[in-house]
Amino acid sequence: MKAKLISLAIVAVLAAGCATEQGTHTAVGTGAGAAVGAGVGNLIGHDKKSTAIGAAVGAAVGAGVGYNWTNIRNKLSGQTAGTGTQIVDQPDGSLKLNIPSQVTFDTDSTTIKSSFRSVLDGVAQTISQEPNINARVVGHTDSTGNPEHNMALSQRRAQSVGAYLVERGVKNARLTTEGRGETQPVASNATEEGRTQNRRVEIYLKPISQ
Repeated sequence: MKAKLISLAIVAVLAAGCATEQGTHTAVGTGAGAAVGAGVGNLIGHDKKSTAIGAAVGAAVGAGVGYNWTNIRNKLSGQTAGTGTQIVDQPDGSLKLNIPSQVTFDTDSTTIKSSFRSVLDGVAQTISQEPNINARVVGHTDSTGNPEHNMALSQRRAQSVGAYLVERGVKNARLTTEGRGETQPVASNATEEGRTQNRRVEIYLKPISQ
């Protein structure tokens, strides 16, 4: 009976939002679940046995949550394979897809390339299948040309991506778009290689806060 009470308490705590950030990776989820479980077990039973039971149950619950998020990452890796898309865990709990310029848009264009559609189809499918995830699309340019033009271009490109995802079934309420022009380079704009890296689209996926 005590173990059941501990289990129910842990599930309630985690469901309330203990693992809604990137802590949903398996290892972190397991550790967080164990910590929560141990605390709940101690409160319920006031002894070492209850604490141990709580830690074990919490670890199992936390691992389950972590596996789900890892599954999403693995799914996206398969869907974007061969496109040069980088998938990077972010400190704030989001997952960033960095899609290079050779995949996304032609020069000074907001028309999505055919090579970009396959990436976005996978992203749309993932978001649609995971109701607890929101997406933020961010457009970037290099420093070639007028800064105001670059800012407007990056905004229109982000909007094009957002519109495409909506066409593929993603709800508007789960999407935001923004352009940052040339303001956030990831490489030097003094070389063509650097400018190529700076011309990019980023899509951030983050679990909805509970």
